[in-house]
Amino acid sequence: MSLSLRFLTAKLFLCLCLTLFQHHVTFSASNPTGLTLRAVLDDSPNSPLYLIENMTIAERIERFIQVTNAKDNYLNLNARVGPDNSNSLSRVVMARDGLFYSVWLLIGSQGQEVKLLMDTGGGLTWTQCQPCLNCFPQNLPIYDSTASTTYFTLSCDHPLCQVEGGVYTCVDDLCIYVHNYHGGLYTTGVASLETFYFPKDPSTALTFNNLVFGCSRDSRNVVFQDTELSGIFGMNMMPDSLMSQLSSYTNSRFSYCLVPFPDLIPHTLVLRFGDDIPLFPPERVKTTMFVHAPYLYNYYVNLVTISFLNDRLGFPPSQFQLREDGLGGCFVDSGYLLTAIEDNYVGGVNAYDVLMDLFTAYYESNNLRRTTDPSGLDMCFERPNDFNNFANLTFHFDGEADYFVPPQHLHIFQQDHFCVAITRGRYATVLGAWQQQNKRMLYDVGLGRLQFADENCAND
Repeated sequence: MSLSLRFLTAKLFLCLCLTLFQHHVTFSASNPTGLTLRAVLDDSPNSPLYLIENMTIAERIERFIQVTNAKDNYLNLNARVGPDNSNSLSRVVMARDGLFYSVWLLIGSQGQEVKLLMDTGGGLTWTQCQPCLNCFPQNLPIYDSTASTTYFTLSCDHPLCQVEGGVYTCVDDLCIYVHNYHGGLYTTGVASLETFYFPKDPSTALTFNNLVFGCSRDSRNVVFQDTELSGIFGMNMMPDSLMSQLSSYTNSRFSYCLVPFPDLIPHTLVLRFGDDIPLFPPERVKTTMFVHAPYLYNYYVNLVTISFLNDRLGFPPSQFQLREDGLGGCFVDSGYLLTAIEDNYVGGVNAYDVLMDLFTAYYESNNLRRTTDPSGLDMCFERPNDFNNFANLTFHFDGEADYFVPPQHLHIFQQDHFCVAITRGRYATVLGAWQQQNKRMLYDVGLGRLQFADENCAND
């Protein structure tokens, strides 16, 4: 069986499996299609991971970039809460650490607090579980599946365990999953069902029963160990992701608007779902369709070309297209801090090198001198006090959806120098979070499209 056909078969089985699950997932609120997740910056004083007082802006940026590079090689609740049975707008607590979105929730009959990385590139949601064979250190207690009366394992005759070539397999009458992420993160455990509670306020929570998740017993090479994080909250288009499992409650739509990173001002971020997503002003909205493949589940879009300083570059049509081996293409991922431009040669052209040559020629023509930065970014220059004529980029997506990146979101500025906030993409081109600042981003999976608009995210 060919690779593409095997993945397509796996997808069909998983879709069947999750269709069966959705008949059993229940939700406590009677108005389920609007859901809002509130977030705070974990580098802000509102967060238990507040680090601003001990870190300079340069140190924060360096920390961001280190994690971005790790992913590219891949990717304070104290009160127990009760179910929400009201008709009011659903709101549950989130956080956003300086590196990733992170979600606070409670799981199991004992209401165990867990905090997970919200990953738009991840599928199965998983958390560390006791009893544990090889768990990484975390600051919150590890979830104990044996203490929960709402915990169940999936049997080996479950459709999820019957998919040839998938991540699930039957071992000793248990449905076991194995996930290997680019960059070395590895986790394995038991495919399971559990009740998830998303706290809405100190006394109520939104309750979802029988959600599929991974009870990880062995996790290695984890970049977020020794924090409150215990796993990943998967939001891509895999049938076993929470985006897919909760689709009947969210209309398969979610949206966010990122407050600019350099603003060290505490501000609540919001991840919205379904009917809670505000309407776009028609005159400002841009729309491009997702590019689908039977074996890829990230949010790929068709990048036609790029403009540098409003000059449209003559890249060949195939430059940013997905290739048969699954490499190439362009996807949108808030889990990446910085945009990555693929640095492989396509048709004899290396897009990353082309762009870096343009930045070099432009800034050297303005008599700026190259310098280095601890972050390791390739393109940095000394910054004269009287220089403000910085470059911009426009990403031209299919459907005449022009995505303009202004200078302040294309560079990282230090006191005496600045760097171009673009990294090498080893496998694909990725539109990262730094270039999504002050953009309203709407992922409409049901209609197969991405919409975006310029917005002052501080007003969200």
